[in-house]
Amino acid sequence: MRPTALSCLAGITAVLVGGAFAGQTTYRWIDPKTGGTVISDQPPPPGAKQAAKSTGGAAGGDEPAVPFAVKRASEKFPVVLYTSNGCETCKPARALLNGRGVPFSEKVIGSEEELAELGKLLGGPAALPSIRVGRQGSSGFASAAWHALLDAAGYPTTAPYGSKRSGAATE
Repeated sequence: MRPTALSCLAGITAVLVGGAFAGQTTYRWIDPKTGGTVISDQPPPPGAKQAAKSTGGAAGGDEPAVPFAVKRASEKFPVVLYTSNGCETCKPARALLNGRGVPFSEKVIGSEEELAELGKLLGGPAALPSIRVGRQGSSGFASAAWHALLDAAGYPTTAPYGSKRSGAATE
């Protein structure tokens, strides 16, 4: 009888500890300085764009749980898609990222100065759409190069069932 009581006690402890962490609050926002997505347990600073607050774990929220591999990759290697208004090539680029289930932030380039700054960031002439995965980048839409960057960062090759689409069109 001793092992049964001990296993029952361990099960109750696991449920209580799990319930304590289910009520955590998570904040997600776009950093105004870098344009990257920030996920934290601390509230966003004033001026942060697209701030969102979620309470609870995978069972308590409206949105589906993010797979561990995606969450880990997005924390270590955040993805930023650089686009422009009216960019037709940007649609398949956005579809590639969404098709793989990659959470990303989208930065719309609106001037020649911003395009030149993007070129400096990528280390060469910039073409839109462009992508940054962590510190690596690719100028222009080349699906093979983009897949290679995402594979190296550990992102899945296909989107998990029910994954939320990122980077809504800004047009």
